[in-house]
Amino acid sequence: MPIRSMTGYAQVKGQANGQLGFSLSLKSVNHRFLDLHFRMPSETDSLEMKLRRAVKENLGRGHVELTLSLERSNSESMTLNKALVGAYIQTFRAAAAEFSLAAEPDLNVILRTPGAMENTAPSHPEELEAAVLAKSGEAFTRLNQMREEEGRSIERDLRERMEQVRKAAHGVESHRQAILQNYLAKLRTRMQELIGSQADPDRMLQEAALLVDRSDIQEELVRLNTHIQHFLGLLDAGGEVGKKLDFLLQEMNREANTLLSKTSGLAGEALKITEMGLAIKSEIEKAREQAQNVE
Repeated sequence: MPIRSMTGYAQVKGQANGQLGFSLSLKSVNHRFLDLHFRMPSETDSLEMKLRRAVKENLGRGHVELTLSLERSNSESMTLNKALVGAYIQTFRAAAAEFSLAAEPDLNVILRTPGAMENTAPSHPEELEAAVLAKSGEAFTRLNQMREEEGRSIERDLRERMEQVRKAAHGVESHRQAILQNYLAKLRTRMQELIGSQADPDRMLQEAALLVDRSDIQEELVRLNTHIQHFLGLLDAGGEVGKKLDFLLQEMNREANTLLSKTSGLAGEALKITEMGLAIKSEIEKAREQAQNVE
C-alpha cells in the first residue's frame, strides 16, 4: 500500500427509493489517532454505526469528519409540527416580555429548527441505509486517492530531506580528523599550562587521548546513517508508517544534538561542523513537519 497523507476530501451524491436524495462527504486532516466526528440526521443512528465500521476498515489514522445531508424531493408533502413551533413562539415572547423587548419571532428561523417541519411521505430507512452504504465505498475510494496523491508528494520531499541529511553527515565525517586534532592540540596546551614542565609527556598524551575519545562523534554519525537507511526502508515499504517515521526523526534529532554538543567551542576547520550540524537539524525538523501528516 502506498504512503498516504492524512489530509483529503471526498463527496458523493445518491438517491434512495426514488424520492430521497442524499450527500455524503468525508474530510480528514492529521491526528495522532483515528478521531471520528459524524454529522448525521437524528433518525440515522443505525446507519451511523455501520459507517463507523466502514471508516475504521478504510482509514488508519486522522481526524475524520463525515457529514450526511438529506435532500427531499419537491413532490414530498410537509406538515407543520404545531406543538414544537408553538412552544418556540411562546418561549420567545415570554423571554421578550421578561426583558421588556419589543421583538417578534422570525418565521424563517423557526421553520429551520430541527423537527419544525415533518415529512408526511412514508419513510424507508432500510433503503436509505443500503443506498448510503453502497455510495460510501466510492467516497472512501476518492478520499484515499486524494490522500495517496498528497502522500506521493510528501514522500518525494522526505527523500530529498534525507539526502540532504546524508550529505551533511558525510561532510561532518570528512572533517572528523580535524576535530580530533583540534581537541588534542587544545588539551595538550591546556595541560601544559596547568602542570608545567614537570608533566610526563606519555601520561599527558594518554589522558588527552581519553578525553578526545569521549568527544569523538563517530558513534553519532554511524547511528545517524543507520536511522537514515531505516527511514528510507520504511518509505520503500509504504503503508501506515507515519508514527515510525516520526520516531526515527526524533532519534536523528537526538544524534544531531549530541554531535553539536561534542563539537561546541572548537575553532578553525572544526567550526564547519557546527554549520553542518545545524543544517542536519534544520532538515530533520522540516522532515518532521511533513512526516506528522503521514498516516
